[in-house]
Amino acid sequence: MFGPEIPRGFFPFLRAQHMLIIGAADDDGAVWSTILSGQPGFTQPVDERTIVIDALPAPGDPLRGAFEENRDIGVLALQPQTRRRIRANGSARRHGDRLLMRTEQVLGNCPKYLQSRVVTSTGEAGPPGAPLVSGELDDGQRRWIETADTFFIASLSPEHGADSSHRGGMPGFVTVTGPRTLRWPDYAGNQFYMTLGNLHLNPACGLLFLDWENGHTVQLTGTGRIDWDREKAAAYPGALRVVEFTVDTVVQIDHASSLRWTLQEYSRVNPPAPAH
Repeated sequence: MFGPEIPRGFFPFLRAQHMLIIGAADDDGAVWSTILSGQPGFTQPVDERTIVIDALPAPGDPLRGAFEENRDIGVLALQPQTRRRIRANGSARRHGDRLLMRTEQVLGNCPKYLQSRVVTSTGEAGPPGAPLVSGELDDGQRRWIETADTFFIASLSPEHGADSSHRGGMPGFVTVTGPRTLRWPDYAGNQFYMTLGNLHLNPACGLLFLDWENGHTVQLTGTGRIDWDREKAAAYPGALRVVEFTVDTVVQIDHASSLRWTLQEYSRVNPPAPAH
């Protein structure tokens, strides 16, 4: 259902994007998810297997210097205003202030669990803040995660490369169970099991939570574990299983993105959030 080539019909969609979510491992093997943003046109597919991205992660981002050498990358092109998304996985290397990517897997995804949002500002809001790094979540970060309706997850299989994916639900669908642990339901998706397959082979993964209104980011790297216990899944309406995540490192960067978004409506297929 997908291959290494970028279908020509995807070209206009990629060129129209304001943001990309990327996933990769750093030099120590820790997997991270982060955002790249720019004006439409900053993402340019130039042939059937090459994408030029005119952006780099924010200063202080764990992936800022990751692409000095060719590295596996997972890219998610997500358009919240239309609930459309495309995933492109492959490898990338930095060329000046750009990333040059060669694709290995390209596919379209269904719109399930995508909240509708529109861009209200694309201007620069000042430089990103200095990264705040810790080994656990503080109270503000816990509240941020517990009220999130969306996050992004990066995973990496040594044999199959990196992947960047989306998780969505009603606010409260992610449960923070401790300063270094959280849990979320795994709902029925596109049945490709790319994220779950990667976690089965390699538990290292990275999460990205966006403050959509202010451009702040919280990035978590750690390990994920698929819990097949049906009783635990039953606590989350609509869940097929539960994923538990253990935090190794937390990085918060204020104003990491220049984009500002306004929520329009939640996905109509979102199951109810669990009762806490």
